[in-house]
Amino acid sequence: MTNIPSKARVVIIGGGISGCSVAYHLAKLGWKDIVLLERKQLTSGTTWHAAGLIGQLRASQNMTRLAKYSADLYVKLEAETGIATGMRQNGSITVALTYERKEEIYRQATLARAFNVDVNEISPREVKNLYPHLNIEDVVGAVHLPHDGQCDPANIAMALAKGARQFGATIIENVKVTEVHDKDGRVTGVSWARNGEQGRIDTDHVVNCGGMWGRDLAARSGVTLPLHACEHFYIVTEAIENLSRLPVLRVPDECAYYKEDAGKMLLGAFEPVAKPWGMNGIRDDFCFDQLPEDFDHFEPILEKAVNRMPMLETAGIHTFFNGPESFTPDDRYYLGEAPEMKGYWVAAGYNSIGISSSGGAGFALAQWMNDGEPPFDLWEVDIRRAQPFQKNRAYLKERVTETLGLLYADHFPYRQVATSRGIRRSPLHEHLKARGAVFGEVAGWERANWFAKDGQEREYRYSWKRQNWFENQKEEHLAVRNGVGLFDMTSFGKIRVEGRDALKFLQRVCANQMDVAPGRIVYTQMLNSRGGIESDLTITRLSETAFFLVVPGATLQRDLAWLRNKLDAEEFVVITDITASESVLVLMGPKARDVIQRISPNDFSNDTFPFGTAQEIEIGMGLARAHRVTYVGELGWELYVSTDQSAHVFEAIEQAGQESGLKLCGLHTLDSCRIEKGFRHFGHDITDEDHVLEAGLGFAVKTSKGDFIGRDAVMRRKEEGLERRMLQFKLRDSEPLLFHNEALVRDGKIVSIVTSGNYGHYLGGAIGMGYVPCKGETEEQVLASTYEIEVAGERFAADASIRPMYDPKSERTRL
Repeated sequence: MTNIPSKARVVIIGGGISGCSVAYHLAKLGWKDIVLLERKQLTSGTTWHAAGLIGQLRASQNMTRLAKYSADLYVKLEAETGIATGMRQNGSITVALTYERKEEIYRQATLARAFNVDVNEISPREVKNLYPHLNIEDVVGAVHLPHDGQCDPANIAMALAKGARQFGATIIENVKVTEVHDKDGRVTGVSWARNGEQGRIDTDHVVNCGGMWGRDLAARSGVTLPLHACEHFYIVTEAIENLSRLPVLRVPDECAYYKEDAGKMLLGAFEPVAKPWGMNGIRDDFCFDQLPEDFDHFEPILEKAVNRMPMLETAGIHTFFNGPESFTPDDRYYLGEAPEMKGYWVAAGYNSIGISSSGGAGFALAQWMNDGEPPFDLWEVDIRRAQPFQKNRAYLKERVTETLGLLYADHFPYRQVATSRGIRRSPLHEHLKARGAVFGEVAGWERANWFAKDGQEREYRYSWKRQNWFENQKEEHLAVRNGVGLFDMTSFGKIRVEGRDALKFLQRVCANQMDVAPGRIVYTQMLNSRGGIESDLTITRLSETAFFLVVPGATLQRDLAWLRNKLDAEEFVVITDITASESVLVLMGPKARDVIQRISPNDFSNDTFPFGTAQEIEIGMGLARAHRVTYVGELGWELYVSTDQSAHVFEAIEQAGQESGLKLCGLHTLDSCRIEKGFRHFGHDITDEDHVLEAGLGFAVKTSKGDFIGRDAVMRRKEEGLERRMLQFKLRDSEPLLFHNEALVRDGKIVSIVTSGNYGHYLGGAIGMGYVPCKGETEEQVLASTYEIEVAGERFAADASIRPMYDPKSERTRL
């Protein structure tokens, strides 16, 4: 029996492919005293029964980078460790049975080319040549990725484990971690149990790779890890005569995937309504277990499969398999350090793509742990996106009935989840609902995305073309440009930073000058050591010792964690999340002053209330703090109102606005207005990988104020010159739409992607943002090129600009 050490640099909990990958990559980086503890046997949870599909293309460049890394690693592992991995790059085909799906997969093909992934759009006849057993009668298009493939998941994990051991890691089976210990908010060790024996390992780092057990383990430490197990079904046929090697086949319109293996066919499903499992926990002796068969649940998939693959009609079923896998509320896995506890790391919740993801995820997490920051932008999978309420088990059980099926659903732009809704609501929710609001959900917040007219259905009709709310958005958009609009932005994250050392602290973590007079609002970024953007926010100085920070609702937990992690022990600063205490009403447009003056005795003139300042005002019969800022490029104010008064203030504004044609506006309009103005959106246009100068935000960086995090990187980039620039693009053809991830084409060559897009109703065409390489080039040289944007394989001419196409001198915000 292996002796369990009393000390380790890191303890990895869980011996599936995720834990083995983290151990392997940390060991390759030279970490010593690595201990991996597996409660039963390696791979005994989910890894052993995974289908083993290896797909390289993901929804973003960095997720694709990690998936490609996994595929490359698995090819090399066999030679490195001597363990056969079953890895073969036999390619994959995705077929479309509808023209909407064809648009989606062709857009994905464009994305693949932008990410240097080999891809071919192929005709139904070409599909038949590659997959002769397939019924192509109703196939309208397909995409072929020749370097995708399949593998033996358990052997991949075993190879990673052997590789980790070869580099010095200790891997011990049949040891259960019972508790993670901490002191002063930092991991100090773990307790373990084995065959009646108990002990402790002192350590500074723990990695929760517990898969479907990970949520409950994390909860015991107060860490939020929202995931829930679902039943996942597949069948394996008896051997089929003359069945040769075939590419992996996906038929998402029928919720099915197919994999040939050793002369047999595996048929798996991601059905639209899934079956959650393990609501009340998972029994301790669960090991290489299967769940009961449910043929009635699987039968609709099988019926379609027999039509799609006629040879299945006569093939016997060798295995009907049902096993649990963990799913998350947004179908993205979790990676990174938990915001609740330093040294508590997570790599879990893989949503049935754990085999193709874990190689790259283990690499990225190991680099993150080693360097203290991620190797590139990982916000999509960052554990800090999880909201504390999402660990609620009833919420998770309902949500994962949907998220499993969403893997193969149409990934339409603006698609909204249907389950677990209404959790976080503004005090104005019922007011907005009564006035036609159609809501979307972000971080649990219900937000009005658009307003339906009387008699119009209040739901989305999804499409890759103009959706049923396009004209609604146009009217809202033009109201903001020409009249006045009102938004409910209560979902903003709101943070108070106060105390004796608040100014000193914010000067260090923010790039702009924070030593301003009380009442001044500062637009700034928090940077990392590379000059990348960790947060994009406004900060209002309330007093000598108190500051008010406004961040996107989706990034609140990330921003709180960043602030708390950067606080020095000797600094007297209190950081408080006050998001729920205030509603935010955003009044924007050239007639905004006319409206607010009707219900407030305060002076809103430029002289008394200039741009970039905040004042307490009387409004209606209540009070508000008015911030003169804008995210739409117009005159206006953000009104921060105590939640108990927000309904009254809303009613007062609505009444006062009738004379000026006030229009209620949604988040789609906020986005289309900001993109016309060229304002950046965190998570799309700017991330921790994007240098603040290349993002065009140098005006918000004050190197002269003294030292701050990222200053050296800013100075270096100033000296060396920019390697790329953020540009704004407008399609000359007014018909096509841009969303994000379309390919940017410069002088005939794909050079980048559209980071965000929307329709510019005032400018009269689709607008996109994106970075263009520019090393050694002047602005004039960058703009002298010919630009196109590729949408689903078709290229459209685009005009490019460094400055905002709408109101380039920002005169309208100071009307």
